[in-house]
Amino acid sequence: MTDEVLVAARGGVLEVTINRPEARNAMTKSAAEAIGAAMDRLDADAELRCAILTGAGGMFCAGMDLKGFLRGEFPVDERGGFGGICTWTPNKPIIAAVDGHALAGGMELALACDLIVANVDAKFGIPEVKRGLVAAGGGAVQLPRLLPRPLAMELALTGDAIGAVRAFELGLVNRVTEGPAIEAARELAEIIAANGPLAVAATKGIVRDSWLWPVEDINTHQNPYIAHIFTSEDAKEGARAFSEKRKPEWKGC
Repeated sequence: MTDEVLVAARGGVLEVTINRPEARNAMTKSAAEAIGAAMDRLDADAELRCAILTGAGGMFCAGMDLKGFLRGEFPVDERGGFGGICTWTPNKPIIAAVDGHALAGGMELALACDLIVANVDAKFGIPEVKRGLVAAGGGAVQLPRLLPRPLAMELALTGDAIGAVRAFELGLVNRVTEGPAIEAARELAEIIAANGPLAVAATKGIVRDSWLWPVEDINTHQNPYIAHIFTSEDAKEGARAFSEKRKPEWKGC
């Protein structure tokens, strides 16, 4: 794996760090592929419950590496698209821990995660139009799904950035912290990791996918996500632990 991405397991949480601080963690093809590989590890390892994606050197990601782009390189993974996760997501949750700038593809990368924790000084934006480009890594598609259309249109057409507090007010960011975002992200990850892993994965899938489901077909679409949950050992363990007033011991089956 390239040293452009650092991967470490910590208490059931896989921490994935974009490690190009000298280039403001701009995304390269090798980094995108490494992030995709880390997410495969997340799904394959039963001991891992969720992931945190962050950047080294007080910066999340400044987007596509433009020097690589001028050489004809696109920072995409064959399956996951930009940054390895913008067109595909693992079954388990990902938390973006954003310090500094999450701009262009960096914002798209954050939006591709399931939750976002940001330092109060962080900035978010898709300035592609300022460079004659389009936010085609998910920004132009995801923002109008997450924001009122006029607000999404303003961010996309002006290319201007907004601060973490404004992003929080708009519902794009889950938590804003005075300290390093990774610390608050670890707290959130610990809460998620303590829950039933099968239930967490199924719930993520439903929340992410259900916006496509017609109301009359919700149960039909939801059933494949939950059919195994209520007969699982974890479901029985959860009920037993509740009645016995103790922490559950999840088996992931």
